[in-house]
Amino acid sequence: MAESRLIQGRYRLLDPIGRGGMGEVWRARDESLGRQVAVKCLKPLGPHHDPSFTRVLRERFRREARVAAALQHRGVTVVHDFGESDGVLYLVMELLEGHNLGQLLEENRHHPLAVDDVVDIADQVTAALAYTHRQSVVHRDLKPANIMRLTDGTVKICDFGIARLGHDIGFTSRLTSTGVAMGTPHYMSPEQISGAEVDQRSDLYSFGCVLYEIATGAPPFDLGDSWAILVGHRDTVPEPPRSHRADLPEYLERIILDLLAKRPEQRPRDAGEIARRITAGRTAPLYVPTVVAPAPAHPGSGRRPATPAPTPAFPSGPGRPPSRTPGLPSWTEGMTTGRKATGTGRRGTPPDASAGLTGEWTARPSTAVPPLPGHGGRPAPTAQAITALTGRHNAGLSLGRLGRWAEAGEVHRSVAAERERLLGPDHPDTLASRYEIGFTLSRTGHPGEALGEYARVAQTRERVLGVDHPDTLAARQEMAYVLGQLGRHLEAHQAYTSVLAARERAMGPDHPDTLRCRHNLAFNLSRLGRLEDSYRMAAEVAAARARVLGPAHPDTLVTRYEVAYALGQLGRWAEALHTYQEVAGARARALGPDHPDTLAARYEVGISLGRLGRSAQALELYRALVGDRTRAQGATHPETLRARHGLGVNLGRLGRWEEALAESRDVCAIRERSLGADHPDTLVSRREVAVGLGWLGRWADALTEYRRVASARERVLGVDHPDTLAGRTDEAHCLEQLGHGREAAELYRRVAALRQRRAARGG
Repeated sequence: MAESRLIQGRYRLLDPIGRGGMGEVWRARDESLGRQVAVKCLKPLGPHHDPSFTRVLRERFRREARVAAALQHRGVTVVHDFGESDGVLYLVMELLEGHNLGQLLEENRHHPLAVDDVVDIADQVTAALAYTHRQSVVHRDLKPANIMRLTDGTVKICDFGIARLGHDIGFTSRLTSTGVAMGTPHYMSPEQISGAEVDQRSDLYSFGCVLYEIATGAPPFDLGDSWAILVGHRDTVPEPPRSHRADLPEYLERIILDLLAKRPEQRPRDAGEIARRITAGRTAPLYVPTVVAPAPAHPGSGRRPATPAPTPAFPSGPGRPPSRTPGLPSWTEGMTTGRKATGTGRRGTPPDASAGLTGEWTARPSTAVPPLPGHGGRPAPTAQAITALTGRHNAGLSLGRLGRWAEAGEVHRSVAAERERLLGPDHPDTLASRYEIGFTLSRTGHPGEALGEYARVAQTRERVLGVDHPDTLAARQEMAYVLGQLGRHLEAHQAYTSVLAARERAMGPDHPDTLRCRHNLAFNLSRLGRLEDSYRMAAEVAAARARVLGPAHPDTLVTRYEVAYALGQLGRWAEALHTYQEVAGARARALGPDHPDTLAARYEVGISLGRLGRSAQALELYRALVGDRTRAQGATHPETLRARHGLGVNLGRLGRWEEALAESRDVCAIRERSLGADHPDTLVSRREVAVGLGWLGRWADALTEYRRVASARERVLGVDHPDTLAGRTDEAHCLEQLGHGREAAELYRRVAALRQRRAARGG
């Protein structure tokens, strides 16, 4: 086909734009009408193919053309013409400019799409399915690659390549009997898998799988092989999407789970029903298209806003700086930030999680255990078993990168047990899995258990590999991190200091792991109240990273961000503002204006402006940031809500208390729904509601809110936690305003006593 370049004297092939099992898709020009089109060409089949197989494929292609050409709907690809040329069947379709959903997920690094985008795609696809099903056409292969989002936002279903008329059962049964694949494992309905008769409800199930993936970042049954996936569809109840993504509207989760019902009769009747439910959900009070997500702490609350996610090293290529500056040591190649001290960022492969684990290793000579035949009495593992475990290990890492930490933990526990059985408890691969178990525990709110896991890994690595081995130091550094999570900052400081000395001794002061450790140590110093020391160390790390990697490298900018935070803690807000602005500008140039790290730096610019009394500028910044966050991450994303919280705070600073109160109430309600009534971010928003009520003179209402905040903090954090005591102080102030002086004085005395008790025990 490529040699002829012209089909039927009319369609000139220009360049290939897609290729699949059935053939190729070309960008072409319709010479008769002077327009560009897409031409799908069936693969030529030579004499080596089975004649019956060839006939089936040809008949299937002709049926696709006839069925698809009859469909006329905004959400379905338009078919202009079809025929046969020199033995090659072709289909002429409209040329679509945009990306399919699979490409959108790839471009988004397999992070879920924004909630508003998910809802819009769901709405448009269900409208198209409702139409095609009314025509008795079943697609039978709905998947992200077959759903296009055009540049103008229109969503179209493509490739009714295995569609059939709903009443024409017999012909499709014969197609299936030939062994032609009729569906894609990740998106096949249970009835497709079992070979039972399918109807429009099979398409609804497949679309439920698609929605699940674009809403969470992964299909509902994202397992190791095709058979496991098919069994998952048949037998396993999918995890609720909101367990992976709390900001997803409840009504949308319910729709997705209903679509994924195992039996067709348990699913919605038709796509029209889904469309009606989406419309109802969008207009219901629970769906707020301009909302936000967990907000930062109110200035003065004692809680630090989450820091931005660490950013991977620049990829090579045009317009990007190289990952290693000429003349630098080889270890700077691909250098990344590692994990941020606060633990809020996404994480890539850890230092010791090699992509190519082999099962071959040598213990440190001075402490090597006597060799035993067959790995300590165990039969030597096969290369196939080692490779399979490596694949499962890497699958666990991928789940972690998607934020699916609980699932990642289960995978790593399973792999660790199998590696221990095959390789022994001291093998580096076994320890790498145990290291990952510790990491998933720290990310799922179990720092105490993570500390125990890391301690065991560190002790074994020290015995087998040596005290200064990089893997030993990696485990000890993670111990320091979780000690910080547990509030044991003095112990964390001692651990970081010890690891840093070993890293400098073994690797030098400018090695990425050394700088990463110093970065985390600087952050921990701030938690100990040693603000000047924290600032000085962060500034030194920033200078070292700028010298080694360049001033615009993501690692350098992460540390400069930390420098800006330390400046703010020291009250040097003008310097903090300047540094945050420089970081935001550099990130916008290197990563793009909508990158999460760029948006995080802009948020901190707003904090600094507010602290400097420039609330009008801060307000404008937050308005723009809310819009950008909503577009890039969705209306209910935690960071969108954080920006809305900042907007509300600055409305109050400008004396616009009615607007500030409305904004705070809205954010509080959304956080309560998505995070829970006692979540710290919800309580920060509730306190902001109380502040607004007080400024409007509604002190009785304010007292109710202040008491709710203080009681929740006491219940969750303890009676003498600093945030609880701050809440009780707010309550006492409110009592004073209401004229309850004696009650206020008693509460002030109680707070003072609790503070003294906490100070006496070193809190």
